[in-house]
Amino acid sequence: MTYGGHYGGQQPPGGNRRPPRGPREHQSAQMLPVPGSDRARQGPPPRPRHQPTRVAPVPGHQPPHQPPPGGERPRPPRPPRRRRWTFGRVLMALVLVFVLFIGAVWLYLEFSINRIDALPDYEGRPAAASGTNWLIVGSDSRAGLDADQQAQLVTGDTGGQRTDTIMIAHIPDNDTAPTLLSLPRDSQVEIPGHGTNKINAAFSFGGAPLLAQTVEQATGLRIDHYAEIGFGGFANLVDAMGGVEMDIPAEMRDTKTGIVIPAGKQTLDGAQALGFVRMRYSSATPRSDLDRVANQRQFIGAMASQMASPSTLLNPFDVFPLLAEAPDALTMDTGDHLHNLLGLAWAMRGISGGGVVTTTMPTTDSSAQYWDEEKSQVLFDAFRNDTPVPDSVIVN
Repeated sequence: MTYGGHYGGQQPPGGNRRPPRGPREHQSAQMLPVPGSDRARQGPPPRPRHQPTRVAPVPGHQPPHQPPPGGERPRPPRPPRRRRWTFGRVLMALVLVFVLFIGAVWLYLEFSINRIDALPDYEGRPAAASGTNWLIVGSDSRAGLDADQQAQLVTGDTGGQRTDTIMIAHIPDNDTAPTLLSLPRDSQVEIPGHGTNKINAAFSFGGAPLLAQTVEQATGLRIDHYAEIGFGGFANLVDAMGGVEMDIPAEMRDTKTGIVIPAGKQTLDGAQALGFVRMRYSSATPRSDLDRVANQRQFIGAMASQMASPSTLLNPFDVFPLLAEAPDALTMDTGDHLHNLLGLAWAMRGISGGGVVTTTMPTTDSSAQYWDEEKSQVLFDAFRNDTPVPDSVIVN
């Protein structure tokens, strides 16, 4: 079968045939706006915005960093500003360090000082009165001292414990001057449970509790606080503060111990200071124990004044050794605290300047064995009532 037409009855080659077209899509006719119509005035319709093609992220592939819209890059965070150490901040830091240091020292001393139950209650104990009374004891115990130290301090070889120094420090509650009263060690008094004996024997018989009770019963004064220092502690404290300056009016030569202290202004070290407060066998101490207790009060005044001076408190080479020796040198009552001791030291600082009344218990003669009863009662009444001590009962 053949085809007619232009191909001469033959089918045209397949390679020149076009593929059949698919159905034509219907497109809506758009008419041009008529000039002058509302559509013409509105202008052509807006062209649709091009939407970027979004590509699905490929797992495990980190997309490149895309800048934020608008083309602006984020600014890096500013480094924190360093605080400048102004003078005020430096001063506050120094004050804080100082306060913390004082607090640490306070706690160290508060919990390091030796304590004993020196003031127990008992039946018939005197009632508390005006002011505050301290019992201050200088013990001659050799405990803690080896043979070389005993030889250096010339303590002798007496066994047991006795006391060369017994004082009552009265601190009034008003503006009356404080008083430092010495009780001669040879005073004959009634010792509870031991009859009449020298007052310092009470310390040997029963230690601090019996001595405190003996003093309270003999004077009628209630003892509120107790402080004790031994031979070694006393000498170590003096050495720790670099010695104590004294003005010795005449040479002191103890015929019993051999200690010699020259006349004039000088600084006494621990061994010399101990010899000074104990000396009574010397031409410079003709009244024996009465001169010794007077020298003890003089030395305590000089020592307290020097300890409270700025030259000592602001000198670390004096303060630190002093603080290190204080806990081992002192013994206090279990009810006493550091602020009580500081109150005593502050009150006694005026001894050398005349701000503290210093006296010895009035006695009937130079042996200092028996108290003058009338003058003693006047003195005790002044303590109980916080009134000035009359000059007629002051003995120096």
